[in-house]
Amino acid sequence: MSRQLLASHEDVLALSSGKIQLDVPTPVFIDQKRIMTFAEATGDFQWIHVDAARAQAGPFKKTIAHGKLIDSLAPGMLFEVLGPVRDDMLVVNIGDDKTRFISPVLCGSSVSMGIEFTGVEAIGEKEDGSVESTKVFLTLTLYVDGSPKPACVTEVIYRFYW
Repeated sequence: MSRQLLASHEDVLALSSGKIQLDVPTPVFIDQKRIMTFAEATGDFQWIHVDAARAQAGPFKKTIAHGKLIDSLAPGMLFEVLGPVRDDMLVVNIGDDKTRFISPVLCGSSVSMGIEFTGVEAIGEKEDGSVESTKVFLTLTLYVDGSPKPACVTEVIYRFYW
C-alpha cells in the first residue's frame, strides 16, 4: 500500500512548495482490450481505434488509443503517487483548464505520467481554525514510454475537502 502524501492543507503546501516533479512509478499498458472497453463505454468506434486490419493501412500502422482514454488514466495514476485518500476526505476533480493531445498512443504502448503542482488555494475555515478545503492546480504530463514527445498535457484542478 502506498503512503498517503496529502492528509491536510499543510501537506499540500509542503509538497507544492518549489518546483517539485513527481513521477508515476507504474506505467499503464494500452492494449486493444482497453481501447475496445473505452470505445464501448463512450460509443466512439472510429476505425483508427477499433479496426486493427484497417489501421495497418492508416497513418500510424496500428490502432491508437482515444485521446480521452489517455486523459482518463490521469486520476488513477495521480493517486498512485499521492497515496490513498482517508475515508473522511473527499477529493473532486473540478475541471480542466487546458488539455492538449500531442502525440498518438499506439496499441501496445505503455503510458507514464509526470505531476507538477502549479498552484494551491485555501478555501474556507472550519470551527477549529483549520482549512475547510484546498484547490490544487496541477499540470499532468502523460508520456508514451520511449517517445520523445508527451502524449497528453493537461492542466487540472482538484478540490480536497479535509
